[in-house]
Amino acid sequence: MSFAMALSYPATGVTLSEGLQLHGFASQAVVYTTDNNFFGETDDSGSLDFSELGLNASYAPVPNLLVVGQVISRHAGATDDGEAALDYGFIDSRFAASDKGYWGGRFGRIKVPLGLFNDVRGVPLARPGILLPQSIYFERTRNLAASADGVVLYGEQAWPWTTALLEFGIAEPIIDAINTEPALLGADRPGNLQDRISFQGRLMLKSYDERIRLAVSSVQANMDYQPGTADPLAAGKIRFTPWIFSLQYDAARWGFTGEYARRRFSYSDFGPALPNMEVVGKSRYAQFDYRPAPRWQFFTRYDVLNTDEDDEDGESYAAGSGLPAHTRYAKDFTLGVRWDPYPYLFLRAEWHKVNGTAWLPIIENPDLFARTKDWQLFTMLVSFHF
Repeated sequence: MSFAMALSYPATGVTLSEGLQLHGFASQAVVYTTDNNFFGETDDSGSLDFSELGLNASYAPVPNLLVVGQVISRHAGATDDGEAALDYGFIDSRFAASDKGYWGGRFGRIKVPLGLFNDVRGVPLARPGILLPQSIYFERTRNLAASADGVVLYGEQAWPWTTALLEFGIAEPIIDAINTEPALLGADRPGNLQDRISFQGRLMLKSYDERIRLAVSSVQANMDYQPGTADPLAAGKIRFTPWIFSLQYDAARWGFTGEYARRRFSYSDFGPALPNMEVVGKSRYAQFDYRPAPRWQFFTRYDVLNTDEDDEDGESYAAGSGLPAHTRYAKDFTLGVRWDPYPYLFLRAEWHKVNGTAWLPIIENPDLFARTKDWQLFTMLVSFHF
C-alpha cells in the first residue's frame, strides 16, 4: 500500500464539508513474552502497554492542492509514552499532469518513503501484521525513521506494461533521544544527538493490474553528536545509509512480500572512546499471506537480522567485547491471523518464535547479559477505524 493510498484509507471516513475529510483509528494490544521485555514489562507476563490513537484530516481547498495531517498518541512500553505527536503534516501540490502521469511536491513534516511499509506504519490497518518485520522496520528507532521535516518531489509515469513512481526528498530527521541514543551509541549519553540535512528516495514499479510491486529505496540519515559535561565522547558524526529492495505479489487469495536490506553505519570523530568505524548489517524477510474467505487472513513470516554481515553469528564481536553474541542477530519465525467481523473493526493475533535479541529495545532491556537468546512473543490486537 502506498502512502497516497493510505491517506484515504479506509474509504469511509467522515466528510465535514466539501473537500474536508477526517479518518481515525484506535487500537489496543496485549503483549506477552516468555523472556525479555517488548512494549512493557512483558517478561513471563502480559502487558497492555501497547495502544495507538490516531486522527488524520485532509483538505483540498482547490484542485491539485491538498493539506493533510495526522496526530498520533502511541503508548508502547518504555519506548513511547503516549504523548500526542504530529506524525505528518504537509502541503501537497501537483504542478504538472498529463494522461500518462504527473509531478508534484510535498512540504512540511513528511513520511519517509523507505521500503513498502515505512510511510504507512502509523496506521494499524495498513501494516502486514501487528508488528512489522523488525529486521527492517525497527521499533527502537521508529521515530527516527518514520517522519522528517523537509520537502519531497514525486512523479508517476504510466506505460502499457508498468507504472513508475519516483520520490526524492531532502529533510532533517526527527531524533527521539530516549530511544535513538541508546540504539546508536549504546547508552543514554551526557550529550545530545542533533539532526543534519539528510536525503531519501524510492523508485517503485507497479504492474498494470497493480498485483506486482518492485521497489528500491534508500535514506542517508546524517546526525551530529554534541558532547556533554564529563563526556568520554568527542563531537562526532553518524551516517546511516540503508538500501532496501522490495518485492510484492498479490493474487486473489494469496500474496507474497519479501524485502532485503543492507544497512551501513559510519561513525567518525568521536575520539578514542569510540574509534572511527563502519559497520554494514543486513536484513531480509519473506511473508506469505492466505485469504480463504473475505474476512479472514492468515500469514507466516521468516525475518532475519544480522548487525554485521562479516560476523553474522556475533562470535567475533563476543570474543572482542565479552558481550553475548546473540545481541548481534535475531531470527524471527511468525504465524499470524486477522479477522474482520465488521467493516470498521478487525482483530489480529500473532506468535513469534525468536532466536537472538538484536532488535530488542535497549531502554527496556538495558542489561545485555540478562537477555535470553531463545524466546517467544505472543500478541493480540483489536482495532477500530473510520
